Amino acid sequence: MNIRERTEQLEDQILSPLGAKSCDAVRERLEPSCEIRTAYQRDRDRILHSKAFRRLKHKTQVYISPGDHYRTRMTHSLETAQISRTIARGLRLNEDLVEAVALGHDVGHTPFSHAGEEALKEILGHYAHNEQSLRVVAYLEKDGQGLNLTNAVKDGIANHTGPHKPYTMEGNIVRIGDRIAYLCHDYDDGMRAGLLSASQIPERVVKVLGVKPSDMIRTMVRDMITVSQEVGEVKLSPPVQQAMDEFRQFMFTKVYNSPTLDDERRKAKYVVHKLYEHYMAYPETIPQEFISKESRWGMKTTVVDYIAGLTDTYAIYLFEKLFVPSSGIIKR
Repeated sequence: MNIRERTEQLEDQILSPLGAKSCDAVRERLEPSCEIRTAYQRDRDRILHSKAFRRLKHKTQVYISPGDHYRTRMTHSLETAQISRTIARGLRLNEDLVEAVALGHDVGHTPFSHAGEEALKEILGHYAHNEQSLRVVAYLEKDGQGLNLTNAVKDGIANHTGPHKPYTMEGNIVRIGDRIAYLCHDYDDGMRAGLLSASQIPERVVKVLGVKPSDMIRTMVRDMITVSQEVGEVKLSPPVQQAMDEFRQFMFTKVYNSPTLDDERRKAKYVVHKLYEHYMAYPETIPQEFISKESRWGMKTTVVDYIAGLTDTYAIYLFEKLFVPSSGIIKR
């Protein structure tokens, strides 16, 4: 018996009957099993070592170029994974599957976060970061081969938001864990940025969830474990769910749609629009690794794949290089 087989045997003994077992994992393309890692451990590692995941460290969570202590898409993904793993352990579900989904759920986010996503929606009529995240891991990584992740991980990534829910308990943990993470941590960053204060939090939210981000996380995690193990599905109790919904509405009003950030969002969208226009007019200026995929996906999709993968800093660099005159003094 090798190490992987021993781990799979332990899963059978420890995990809840509702948990996803690694030995049952299915991939689109068959490949030899690893002697050490289970299928979901391998998926986690493939995402963690991917170029798309590394780029998340320079992608906006809420604030564009905010400073050293604000969240990025990478830190948000790590925080989502931590919260979701805690819930999974409390419910005796597969922590490796949860971690893989959590680390991969945002790899399709554009530069400038939701401002960039809105810009691509305006251009294309439809763009959703969860769909692009699936596209990244399934088709774009490893020079177009994709990561060949298991179906459960791809399903969890694709359905971490949107109208459809994941088919595994683990995927549904990340769907709610993601919201817990971004609400509480964006609230923390919002206070740091001076956009809001703890005294503004609605009374029912304070009464049910608390006022400190750590207390809010603890309350929702504890409630989620307690309720889910009683009913056999991943959910929050009605009072906590209502408080979370009210907190989310408050965050949209005070932070996500704050007039204070309108100017930065407008600039970010303008950058994305101009880059798209340029690369559609001059597709030969896109890196060769993307041009080589044009015959498979078409030029519009190829340009979108390139722009969506840019970091904030590199998108700004390209915009300045293409559209801003040099400030150097010309000698006569």
